[in-house]
Formats: sequence, C-alpha cells, structure tokens
Amino acid sequence: MKAKLFLNRAMDDDSRSFDEQALWAALALELLAKAALARVSPLLIAEPNEEGSNLLIASGLVKGEAKFTSVAAKTLMARCHRAFKPFDQAEAMKIIKGRNEYLHSSGAGFMAIPPHSWWPRYWAQAAILVTALDRDIDELVGAREGEVTRHLERNAKNLEQRVEALIERAKQRRQQWLDQSLPAKVAAEWKTAQHLSANMSFSEAATCPACDSTGLLEGEDVVAEEINYPEFGGYDEDGDPYYVDDGSVDLTIGADYFTCAGCQLILNGFELIQQAGLPTEFDAEGDFDHYAAQEPEYGND
Repeated sequence: MKAKLFLNRAMDDDSRSFDEQALWAALALELLAKAALARVSPLLIAEPNEEGSNLLIASGLVKGEAKFTSVAAKTLMARCHRAFKPFDQAEAMKIIKGRNEYLHSSGAGFMAIPPHSWWPRYWAQAAILVTALDRDIDELVGAREGEVTRHLERNAKNLEQRVEALIERAKQRRQQWLDQSLPAKVAAEWKTAQHLSANMSFSEAATCPACDSTGLLEGEDVVAEEINYPEFGGYDEDGDPYYVDDGSVDLTIGADYFTCAGCQLILNGFELIQQAGLPTEFDAEGDFDHYAAQEPEYGND
C-alpha cells in the first residue's frame, strides 16, 4: 500500500520535477522488494542482530507491538536478484544510488539518465517484483497502467524479461508446493484449473513451459475455418438422397490465454504465449449447422 502511495506521487508529473518523481519511485522500488521477499518469509528482510530480536519478531515468536529493523536496500536488491529472476541487481542499484546521491550528496543523482530512458529501465525491474508478488501492474498503479505499459514497450527486453519472470516465479511456486514449504498466504490463494480458466469459447491442452504439467490454452478468435460438407451417398429406395457422413467444421483458433494448475502460471496475452514458446494457434471443432448457414448460396441467374 505504501508503494502504491509513493508511485502515485511519482507519476504526478504536473506538479513535480523529474528528480522528485524519481525519488518517490526509487522509494517505492525498495518497498516492492521488501514486500516480494516478505511474501515468502518476513525473515528475508529482517536485519540480524546480536540479541536476535529482529529475527524473533519477524518469525512471529515475539508478539505485541514489537517491530523489527529491516535490511539495507543493497541487501534487498541482492536477495531479489537471486530469488526473482530476471531481476537485475545492477540496474536496481543504479536507481538506489541515484536516490542516495539526490538525498545525501552533490552528485547528479537521477539527472544522469534522461527521463525517457530512466522510466523504461525503472519499470522493467519494478514489473518483475510485481510478478513476484503474484499481482498485476494495474493493481499497483490503477488507471495509470497504460502509462506504465508505454514505458515497458520502450524497453526492447521487457517482453522477454516479463515471460522469464512469470515462468521462474511459477517454477518457484511449484517447488515450494512440492516441498510443502509454500507460505500459508500463498497456499490459500492456490486455484484449481477451473478457477484459473478464462472460460473462453475454445480451449486445448498444452504442456506448461514452467513445470511440464498439462495446462490449458484458450482463445475466442477464429483465425480460419474449413467446412467439410456431407459426402453424397446416392438415393434410397424411395428416391430420397442420403449422405455417407455428417458435415463438420475445422477451426483454427488464435491463442490468447494460458493457465496451468500445476504451478499457477498465467500468460494472459498472445505476445506472452508466443514468447514462452507455446502454440499461438490450435485446432477446434465448430458447429456445422452454424457455419453452413453462413455460407452464401450461389445461383445461376
């Protein structure tokens, strides 16, 4: 919630200079890193001390109003680098160092990188932490999602990093589930295949790129159709025509959604599905009467 508040200030470009915007964004990045690690376990952000009080509080053994001191930003980014691929510690630390220069020295701070380059690089890392939280960008920035998307689109590696982050996070969830070490909060959010599905008109089973389980490709758009009319078999003894088989329709469907109940992976878009190496189209059977009725009738007049 605090990261959302800070990013709301960061994206308010009508009343703030770029360096002030970047300051709020950098503070939000540190909070997102804390939240992502704490979602796994609060122990990952607790600063060890001689008495062990920080770790005891973070573990839940000490209750009440007690609060613990968290680790430094450098440690947060190093741990996120190892835990949430492809989070880039070096890129994140450039943002943190810019914040430190802005606050504590006479250095250039955020102004060393122009805003049109700084924001895409910032959101490339922030988006990975949002994925590690099992959340979406719109939950963080609301109606400003389009602005974030435009920044991400300027980053040539964003799509690749986004898919890698989603797959790595899914692998991590799967392994925790197998090890029975999944945090209770995450386990409570685990969904069945039925609840993960987007309930689109067409679907087909597909192998999950994260855990090799059987997932579900879904789509609505018919890319191509082929109508197979019934084969004429002749006339019966009453002189009525009969047909050897029923008609059928072969459809090609564009894939727009993929889910896997085995690791909770969700790829909600054609570009993500394509980048993950999944089929971008699949076959389905259509209703013959529906499609045959739409065929134009050709006469000789």
